Amino acid sequence: MQNLPANDVLLTGSRGTGKSSIVRALLTEYKDQGLRLIEIERDDLSDLPEIQKLIQKRPEKFIVYCDDLAFNAEDENYRSLKSVLDGSLQSGSSNFIIYATSNRRHLLPEFMHENTPVTRVDVPQYTELHPQEAIEEKISLSDRFGMWLSFYPMDQNLYLTIVEHYLAKTDMPMNDEAHAEALRWCQARGQRSGRAAYQFSKHWIGSQQLKAL
Repeated sequence: MQNLPANDVLLTGSRGTGKSSIVRALLTEYKDQGLRLIEIERDDLSDLPEIQKLIQKRPEKFIVYCDDLAFNAEDENYRSLKSVLDGSLQSGSSNFIIYATSNRRHLLPEFMHENTPVTRVDVPQYTELHPQEAIEEKISLSDRFGMWLSFYPMDQNLYLTIVEHYLAKTDMPMNDEAHAEALRWCQARGQRSGRAAYQFSKHWIGSQQLKAL
């Protein structure tokens, strides 16, 4: 916001831990200072050069944001993103930065055979003469993000604290019954996360208010 240099950001980690929420919270916090958010779908990454041309003369600061970014092994769209992250399109432009969220740390699928020593000539997947170079090509995309933020699964105490926070917004007590139901909720979904806590709180508040009718 102060025309200082900043790195592009990749937020990776467990689902439901708040990666997307943090990016959107930046807009809420800094919109009065001229921050704007442009959300782009993965399949539209080839349009990044056009987006850059449209906003380069504007006075606002932009986050170009791609949610749940990931590519399959045959996808070539990631090359457009690599070009932007390398700075070839951002040269002379300092009013936008790229944020991306993903459940994959390296954005591209990784396979067990890629950990096989390259001296193994009996591995059928090694049809390339230099397989290590193909592996380096995969991880080079995530390397182009100057900042990585990792999100890890939360423990039970933190999950219950988040549930209690949401319930308190409607003056709903976190009693023993709510505590037990919150644990059953996350166990049924196989995860403890901020998203699961929020969804349970909506369910619990709604069900309790329905009983009171």
